[in-house]
Amino acid sequence: MKLHQELELQRLYASTRRHFLGGCGLGLASAWMGAQSARAADASHARGKAGKPSLEGGLHFRPRAKRVIYLHMAGSPSQLDLFDYKPELAKFDGMDTPASFLQGKRFAFIQGVPKMLGPQFPFEQVGEAGNWVSDRFPEFKTVSDQVCFIKSMYTTQFNHAPAQLLMLTGNQTLGAGSMGAWATYGLGSENDNLPGFIVLVSGGRMPSAGKSVWGSGYLPSVYQGVQCRSQGDPVLFLSNTDGSTRQERRTTLDAIEKLNRRAYAEYGDAETLTRISQYEMAFRMQTSATDAFDLSQEEKSVHQAYGVEPGKEAFANNCLLARRLAERGVRFIQLFHWGWDSHGAAESEAINKGFSDRCRETDKPIAALLKDLQQRGLLEDTLVVWGGEFGRTPMRENRNGKEMKLVGRDHNPGAFTIWMAGGGVKSGFTLGETDEIGYEAVVDKVSPHDLHATLLHLMGVDHMRLTYPTQGANQRLSNLTKPSRVVNEIIA
Repeated sequence: MKLHQELELQRLYASTRRHFLGGCGLGLASAWMGAQSARAADASHARGKAGKPSLEGGLHFRPRAKRVIYLHMAGSPSQLDLFDYKPELAKFDGMDTPASFLQGKRFAFIQGVPKMLGPQFPFEQVGEAGNWVSDRFPEFKTVSDQVCFIKSMYTTQFNHAPAQLLMLTGNQTLGAGSMGAWATYGLGSENDNLPGFIVLVSGGRMPSAGKSVWGSGYLPSVYQGVQCRSQGDPVLFLSNTDGSTRQERRTTLDAIEKLNRRAYAEYGDAETLTRISQYEMAFRMQTSATDAFDLSQEEKSVHQAYGVEPGKEAFANNCLLARRLAERGVRFIQLFHWGWDSHGAAESEAINKGFSDRCRETDKPIAALLKDLQQRGLLEDTLVVWGGEFGRTPMRENRNGKEMKLVGRDHNPGAFTIWMAGGGVKSGFTLGETDEIGYEAVVDKVSPHDLHATLLHLMGVDHMRLTYPTQGANQRLSNLTKPSRVVNEIIA
């Protein structure tokens, strides 16, 4: 048998029935992705569909927010010690919890009959709106009139990983696309040289659900969040190796692209286009990302306002980076700050120690971020969101039915608080109420799916119409099996 005949036979062997059927399902989508891959500045370096919106026909509504900065406090802060002031709860402090409060409830750790736990810090009404804020957030008090509170959030999950997944991907199990992935899938990015979805982490730990909370799930992997560092190179291996030049890197990438395109032509795997896209993005990021992450370009007064800690992984650094990324057109910027799991089992997670430390780490940078965005004219079309994955209990946590030395609260899916600012939401407004002890949301309840629908609406997208076909259905961020609504009450 001649050599070319042998090669053809091997090619046919590779084209199995499974490859053929899989290719049929991806063929049109892959071809469309390829058609969208050309860059205006350099058509020869196609990069898949990255940065190009799936809503080619245009937005569904007038967008109020062009971009989102989402501040996720991993572990979940106590709403009862920050924003949801409950003077009635103080009256029950130290008393045995009534049996009616415990019947039918599931807790992560509480057993037996715990003691009630009143607010642990002084509250005061601040600003023209008269929002209740505890003394743990003194700097935040100066910007509270810019904020829209939702005090009636609730969830169905009471453990961290599934609650984070539900809050950030719309599904408590693995495999769904995250909010940022959906935003970039639908809208693309305003900056061709930076990822549309960037993630910054601080607090010394990853979220309990891991990188899946900024993953793409069943969406094409080109839309997953790109985790960047606040010290050193923003992305590992972004710099050229010692002795190599940018032109040598360009030549290497050109050769790799030819191999990848040959593989795509033979097997039709759409992820090959994603690989090409990611290599090209990394090449362009060498210049753009290095500039965006260079905090030394900022004035000393800006560093002081945020409380920046040069050379460290810090929430303050990440807040300033978030502003720099927002003004460069990054669509979705997500900050994760670990350490809010205030059980009281150790000082680092006690309401009277670790919780206060987390407040001190985040209070000043958050206030500076809102002021900075406002002064630069960015807050109007930048939506800032703050919150955790669930709330904390109005009773003191115990272990094995015994009171612990340090003060803590257990997980509470029944009620928690988030806030938003800018991006088309009402300022100085509060939606929803919890009961008199902050145990359950009772007025204008808002679910994670309602939040997702609202975020997309503010960005000009109908959550019912932004879908992705997989698993036999047109999946969407706001979930197929659970009801969801746009929370119009908070929209300005």
